[in-house]
Amino acid sequence: MVRLARAQQQERTRAAVLAAARDEFVEHGYALAKVDRIAERAELTRGAVYSNFSGKRALYLAVLIDLVENAVTAESPPPVSLPDALGSFARVWLERLPLVGDTASGGRLQLRSLASVLDDDHGRMVLAQVARLEALLLGMALESCVPAGGERRVRLAALVLTLLNGSGHLAENAPGSGDPFDVARACEHLSGLDLADTWAPPHLPFVEPAQPCGETWDPPGGLVDRISGAPVDLGADGVVVVLGAGRLGAAEEAARSGEQVTVVVVASDPAETGRLVRLRVSDLTGCLRRVFRADALPSLRLVLDDPAVVAAALGLPDPGDDTEAAVRVQGGAIVARAEGRGAGLAVAGSNSTRRRKAGR
Repeated sequence: MVRLARAQQQERTRAAVLAAARDEFVEHGYALAKVDRIAERAELTRGAVYSNFSGKRALYLAVLIDLVENAVTAESPPPVSLPDALGSFARVWLERLPLVGDTASGGRLQLRSLASVLDDDHGRMVLAQVARLEALLLGMALESCVPAGGERRVRLAALVLTLLNGSGHLAENAPGSGDPFDVARACEHLSGLDLADTWAPPHLPFVEPAQPCGETWDPPGGLVDRISGAPVDLGADGVVVVLGAGRLGAAEEAARSGEQVTVVVVASDPAETGRLVRLRVSDLTGCLRRVFRADALPSLRLVLDDPAVVAAALGLPDPGDDTEAAVRVQGGAIVARAEGRGAGLAVAGSNSTRRRKAGR
């Protein structure tokens, strides 16, 4: 009973801090916001703020996550073609553009702006990796709009996201510039570009094969797929790939295997790096769910493992942003492992290797 009361009090404190922080960021922007003023707004001590958030950047990212994950939205009609899907996605994404009458700092919050927030090389590197993951997820959804076995659409997705993010940056610095309807129409017409979209990273032929093994597997429960919102059972047959926040671009290596693949994301600093990944993933997948039917969403499953419980269960006690490891689960046991660059590809291909050997 005492523990429950403490948890409820902590949740109330956290909610009060988030509400106060949002008002502070809307009024002053990220750069000029002060943790002391946030504490005053929430009628709490500075220590109470820091007991829930490690610093101003972690608090700002938490405010943006709360904004994205609790937004009231409506679904769009399912797309009937690739241009239709691009236009629908663009229109949903562009809803974040601030209105002319919005304050500069309030508009930046609405835009999920990270200007002056990621002021270090590591943060920018992680953001670049997240951008690759975003392009993969949108690209796989777009591929559902074309006949099976059609062209890869990840480069098209990256181009569309570049255009949309550019529109966001323009709106941040020159509110009212650019017509969002023109931007959405332009995205529709990008479907006709021949981008020669092939995928063959040069290191793949040199990836070491996965190591066969026979280990008991007791996966943690309560996991949620960030793409579909459905529960994830890691005990089912398939491939589990653990990627650090600095290696997210490797997700496609396993995703193209045709297997049931679950990508588990870990971060060396969950309070900041982990929140950055969660913000961008929640934003992108929220748009996808509004545009595409459930059966058209990427088959890849995505788990954000901030407490690193999956990594620990797999024998990775100290995962970081450079982590890249994978296992194959079959019959409730781990039957193959790999670590290092190309781990997901190595494990995803281990099943066909075993089948070939069994047929000899």
